[in-house]
Amino acid sequence: MLGALLLVGFLHLGTPLLAAMMSFFILQKLHWNGRRWLAVVLFAVLVAGVGYGLARFTRQAVRALPTVADKAIPSIIDYAEKHGVELPFTDWESLKALAMEEAKGQAQFLTGFANRATRELILLLLGLVIAVSLFFNRKLDLDEGNHLIRNNLYSLTAGAISRRFELFYKCFTTVMGAQIAIATINATLTAIFVIGVRLPHSAVMIGVTFLCGLVPVIGNLMSNAIIAAIAFTVSPKMALIALGFLILIHKLEYFLNSKIIGDRIRNPVWLTLLGLVLGEKLMGIPGMILAPVVLNYIKAETTRIEVAAQPAPDSP
Repeated sequence: MLGALLLVGFLHLGTPLLAAMMSFFILQKLHWNGRRWLAVVLFAVLVAGVGYGLARFTRQAVRALPTVADKAIPSIIDYAEKHGVELPFTDWESLKALAMEEAKGQAQFLTGFANRATRELILLLLGLVIAVSLFFNRKLDLDEGNHLIRNNLYSLTAGAISRRFELFYKCFTTVMGAQIAIATINATLTAIFVIGVRLPHSAVMIGVTFLCGLVPVIGNLMSNAIIAAIAFTVSPKMALIALGFLILIHKLEYFLNSKIIGDRIRNPVWLTLLGLVLGEKLMGIPGMILAPVVLNYIKAETTRIEVAAQPAPDSP
């Protein structure tokens, strides 16, 4: 199991692993009355709907960016001039020109980004196929019970691997169930706020809040920064109101983490942060999402191993 986790990290296979476990989790929730094919059909419809929703959300976000920038840049420039800060841009067009100049010097990077995006999409689809395959048959040893030797090495090894991956999946459902609950609560409170004060691009902010909420600790800070920036385009007063709301939500986040995740995982905050850093370095965003899962699995696996008490040394 340790070898498998190391391979996932160093080969950057966090995307298919995360996609496979999340898809299997959804398939199990959609399964009732033994109708597996119906669950798969519903899952396919759900994936198509989510894909369409993400595409539309991305389109709205891309369209909203120039509008936000046109409103925010004058305020930023005015603030910079008052404080003697010289900026390399004066409006949205000059900012785009600056970005294009940087992009020309980073053509190789952009090409590599496109290749990585294509690779991640293929791995994502592979994870979905693996989840469906596991949903129909989770047995690793298909000939179990039919071997000439009952206690053979292959069957015993397959059984041990299956038990450990079952424990790993259980840790995943524990962590992700709590994280989805937190993301839903944060998105709901954010929706009430942005709709109540009539902030622009409310749909974009609500979607970003939920998606960022799936990333432990760091995701909440990312969504907060986006909301504060959009509120600043309305007025400095609105930015202060949004900032106060975000501070309140941030304090609530501590309570939610301690009650929802803390009660389930019970790992110290510094250990979770260390796992997030290592996960991001190895696999990016998927690594950050999987980090608490791996930490919870290590704890669950090692606490099942009994260590014989060592006899006290004889006193001189």
